[in-house]
Amino acid sequence: MAGTVAQFVALGYGLAAATINNTAPPLGFPQALQQSWAQYSPWFPAATYEPPPAGCNVVQVSLLQRHGARFPEKAAGKAIKKSVKKLKRAKKFKDASLKFVKDYKYALGVDDLVPFGAAQSFDAGQHHFARYADLVNQDMLPFVRASESDRVIDSARNWTAGFAHASDQRYVPDLSVIIPQSTNDTLDDKMCPQVGSSAKETGNWVDSFAPTIASRINSEAPGAKLKKKDIVNLMSLCPFDTVAHEAPSPWCNLFTSDEWASYEYYGDLTDYYGNGYGQRLGRVQGVGYVNELLARLSGQPVQDETQTNHTLDSSPLTFPLDKTFYADFSHDNQMISIYSALGLFVQAHDLDTKHLDTERTWFDSSMVPFSARLITEKLECKLNGRRGEYVRILVNDALQPLEFCGAAGNGLCTLDNFVNSQHYARNNGEGDWARCFA
Repeated sequence: MAGTVAQFVALGYGLAAATINNTAPPLGFPQALQQSWAQYSPWFPAATYEPPPAGCNVVQVSLLQRHGARFPEKAAGKAIKKSVKKLKRAKKFKDASLKFVKDYKYALGVDDLVPFGAAQSFDAGQHHFARYADLVNQDMLPFVRASESDRVIDSARNWTAGFAHASDQRYVPDLSVIIPQSTNDTLDDKMCPQVGSSAKETGNWVDSFAPTIASRINSEAPGAKLKKKDIVNLMSLCPFDTVAHEAPSPWCNLFTSDEWASYEYYGDLTDYYGNGYGQRLGRVQGVGYVNELLARLSGQPVQDETQTNHTLDSSPLTFPLDKTFYADFSHDNQMISIYSALGLFVQAHDLDTKHLDTERTWFDSSMVPFSARLITEKLECKLNGRRGEYVRILVNDALQPLEFCGAAGNGLCTLDNFVNSQHYARNNGEGDWARCFA
């Protein structure tokens, strides 16, 4: 199928072309720079997909995918525009890399997918059909859900379009359930009123790295009077401008590789202390999804008293337990909570908020880039002469070690061991859910 040209719909943009190339269309920058954009990095495979071990067959897949690349959210867009305006008021630009600023006009949209983001989801649908085609037939199509957000819904529909295209329109999945974000929703992180934020931790890091950059640019653009927060805004314009125009943005060239490493760390801190292990009530927001996953793997009704929608999850029409392929579409913050609830990406220590931790294993770019994918495979295996059910987890194609349920180097846990390892979710967050409302 490589090289096939297809059509997909990017809502608001008509039709555009996408190719099957295992990454999204190229953006003209080295992969290392794109990865320094943290949660705004375009999807890339964090590792080469490893087929199941000999003697094992995948019998069920649960996909959780982030929406594709988008425009800035409303508040972020306003802040970026304001920082651009400050830089434009400079009396002159001494450095050649700043010359473009004089004529630059900020004209990005708000919240919605960009065409590149739609292509990411379309491509993902094609790849997932190619990998798991044996799991589907006319009577067994993927069961697809999305959280009620335009960019998430559009991503789900572009994924189903890509899946259908790759099957030559033999298998055309529907978006079966849209979960309202105003109610209990396992695909969004808005259900815990008392959850904290990462503002203090990211603020400490901005205090550490941004003033030096602001001083440098202010010396090159006298009269701009940029502050430290302006630096974060202008650096974020690099990925947003790039994915919107599918061409290298001149904003990216204003900063050095060391400065981009600092920006990447800013993104990592944002999620670690916002929804991850550094936030006391971060991972409890992923418990509902984990309990839904356990229900699918075991074929038993959902047991959860956190943020599941009981009306939807109690009906076989809106939460079937007999499917071979499930596909859910969500946001990066919620995926971080789910990773943490599962016990993935555990840090040996909390991230330092004043010095860049070069020994960390927590990288947003390989965890929640635009169009991130968490895949849970249920397998039937005959190993050492014995048959059994097993589980593997892959994040952006990287096989997770799953030491917490006894996996060896092949990443396989027995289904029973995996279910038993999820005691935090099975015990409704061990009291953390009640703290959300205390």
